[in-house]
Amino acid sequence: FLAENAEFATRCAEEGITFIGPSPAAIAAMGSKVKAKQLVRAAGVPLLDDIDLSDPEAIPYPVLVKASAGGGGRGMRIVRNADELEPGMESARLEAANAFGDDTIFVERWLENVRHIEVQIIGDTHGNVAHLFERECSIQRRHQKVVEEAPSVAISPAMRDGLTSAAVAAAAAVDYVGVGTVEFLVTGEEFFFLEMNTRLQVEHPVTEMVTGIDLVREQIAVAMGEALSDQVRNVSVYGHAIEVRLYAEDPLSGWLPGTGPLHRFWFDDTVRVDAGYESGSIVGTDYDPMLAKIIAYADTRTETASVLARAMRSAEIHGPHTNRDLLVGILEHEAFVAAATPTSFLEDHTIAALMAPDETRTRDHIVAATLATSAGRSAAAGVQTSIPSGWRNLFSQPQLVMCTVGSVEHIVTYAHRRDGLVVAIDGVAVEVGIIDAASNIVDLEISGLRRRYRINTVGASTWVNDERGQTLCVAMPRFPAVENETAAGSLASPLPGKVLSVDVTVGDVVEAGAVIARLEAMKMEHTISAPHAGVVAEVCVEVGAQVAANEVLARIDTET
Repeated sequence: FLAENAEFATRCAEEGITFIGPSPAAIAAMGSKVKAKQLVRAAGVPLLDDIDLSDPEAIPYPVLVKASAGGGGRGMRIVRNADELEPGMESARLEAANAFGDDTIFVERWLENVRHIEVQIIGDTHGNVAHLFERECSIQRRHQKVVEEAPSVAISPAMRDGLTSAAVAAAAAVDYVGVGTVEFLVTGEEFFFLEMNTRLQVEHPVTEMVTGIDLVREQIAVAMGEALSDQVRNVSVYGHAIEVRLYAEDPLSGWLPGTGPLHRFWFDDTVRVDAGYESGSIVGTDYDPMLAKIIAYADTRTETASVLARAMRSAEIHGPHTNRDLLVGILEHEAFVAAATPTSFLEDHTIAALMAPDETRTRDHIVAATLATSAGRSAAAGVQTSIPSGWRNLFSQPQLVMCTVGSVEHIVTYAHRRDGLVVAIDGVAVEVGIIDAASNIVDLEISGLRRRYRINTVGASTWVNDERGQTLCVAMPRFPAVENETAAGSLASPLPGKVLSVDVTVGDVVEAGAVIARLEAMKMEHTISAPHAGVVAEVCVEVGAQVAANEVLARIDTET
């Protein structure tokens, strides 16, 4: 980020431009985790000591390898034993060099069952530094925050006082000016400095919601030389706010980022939506896969979570895979409701279980998609001036449709009878009454319940929405195209990106899960692994090559 680039801040000063943020010296000091730890230690802030690697026998596994210039979860690797240390360090160095242009790393103790809590601070040019209380950011994937809330309901008043005092001390140590965030790991009644971000954080809206303070306005005022406002000096917290990060990624496929057109992007007005995309946008590979952050506010945490979950369920997000269902699963999970949310939350609770589809909803949506498609065909049918060859006037003739939902294939049969509609999904009859049906709206009574289904069809893909959520039904062709078939054993790239490494050569014998290549896409490293054991028969790419989605990287013949 330019907001964390000391050289950019220096150039602004040289050109007579006011930089809205801290001094170049403060940015440089806190931009290096190694230097930052030295500074906050001198200020009396608790922190984890770096681990000396000179004595391999004394390393207290598990440990965490971290990039000194890192951020956003990049350049971090958990190492649980000696065999993982060198590969973990090399992988962290490579990702850090690609992301930050600095491959400096260090190693510290990895803490299990901890919380990630950060404190919002602001300083002015008159020597004043204040805090705006804390945010809980413990639910993470790949060391990146997914759910953030304010205030934290899991810490004691004494812990809150300790955290906020330490954050102010850390900021004062570098004469901080502007808004920033000091992050900590909390375990029991202990806390340790993690890092300081010298910019406005993605999750700042939850602080704005509970304090009523416009952080963007405040940082501009500070940059203009104003002292901290009375509102900042006398800050209080009211109610509760929760933010979720909506990513274009597939949690069930190792968080693989998605790309492509965003056909529809809509949320209701019960939540705040800060988005970088809109309907019609193209999700590319040049940036982080975050599409938007969605924020809810209410008097209590329980009410806030309920409002946010409802808004996420009803949202229309038609395009690449997203983590929307995972976010809903988190917000409605009993552990989240009970505030049992350590950083291991997504390891403690199975992703598939959190995202498990509602089978009744899936059934209803398949029926709605099928009938919307039928209505669309009927509306598009032209008036025939003559009888075409093969034409039959059999409206009641049973129809068969094949579609996939996720990785599951379904067969739908339906027929219009005098006494109504007869529908079966995978051989199981469904009681359906059509109230109204068009290509974009279907009103149905299914098993005695009436609902309106919102439909959007693009090519073979049909998205169905109601208040319970969204389902993507993809029509299956009766006869797959031969040109789409690839040679047996072909390993294709799941997304467009740049080849960082090719880890095999022709003739290598590999086991299932062996690393074949590494790609960089959306500023992250992605490992491509062998789906089965075999012999590498062909390597189709080289380091530095740009590959498209579904491009073949290598071919692995099964050993005989």
